[in-house]
Amino acid sequence: MTGFARQSGEAPQSAIAWVWELRSVNGKGLDVRFRLPNGCEALEQSARKMVGTHLERGNVQAALTVSGDALSPVPMVNDAALRTVLETVGKLENEHSNLAPTSAADVLALRGVMEMANTQSTALADTLPTEALLASFGQALIQLVEMRATEGASIANALNGQLNMVADLHIAAVEEPSRATEALQRRLQEQMARVSANTIELDEDRLHQEIALLATRVDIQEELDRLAAHIDAARALLASDKPVGRRLEFLAQEFNREINTICSKSHSTALTEIGLELKVVIDQFREQALNIE
Repeated sequence: MTGFARQSGEAPQSAIAWVWELRSVNGKGLDVRFRLPNGCEALEQSARKMVGTHLERGNVQAALTVSGDALSPVPMVNDAALRTVLETVGKLENEHSNLAPTSAADVLALRGVMEMANTQSTALADTLPTEALLASFGQALIQLVEMRATEGASIANALNGQLNMVADLHIAAVEEPSRATEALQRRLQEQMARVSANTIELDEDRLHQEIALLATRVDIQEELDRLAAHIDAARALLASDKPVGRRLEFLAQEFNREINTICSKSHSTALTEIGLELKVVIDQFREQALNIE
């Protein structure tokens, strides 16, 4: 499920402020990735465990941004570069007496002599407010879970609607007149009549045998019974307050298995059309099941 959360905080004693941003998108498993500033790497292990206690599926990205006066870059002299420049200046002045005197400002303005050193990593490692940062992360994680739950409730409504459609089509298949023995007998008699072209008399005993064989080959009662059981199981899962996404995906596969068998056994256009409608609805159900935890 998708979701977004943002949580800010600060630690006055260390003059550090921060912002957590959490994003999640659909995923078959749980994949958590962190983007942390240098010096904050120690937070990842604890934060990762926190995610694992709240979520079971989804691709989650967690980004931390920190700021503060202590983290601002400070100018520093590159001693090696300065020595090289001074040696070169001294040599030129000795060789060329007509050169203008070189000031300290001129030397410091040369590229490479002064550098802006980023002391963020060291400052954070020394003053990192670990507990406050993890508490703030926990608040952002709760926001993310709540947003995902809201989306999950909407998806659950859609899944229940699709299950109702499956149930209606199941009833239509159960009540389809072409499944009746009388309909099978009529169909076989018509086929035999076309084959014989009314030139031979049909053997009633053989006809009854063929009807029995045909009824056995095209009987879909077991598939319809299993389909009804899958509908009940799916409804029970959707009523649960536990993660059910993976089990719903498995049920969608079982739905398709029964429907494919029904279509392969179908001996009437009406029953085939019902089977094809079922396949469309189950495909939609499976796609939605991928979006929930």
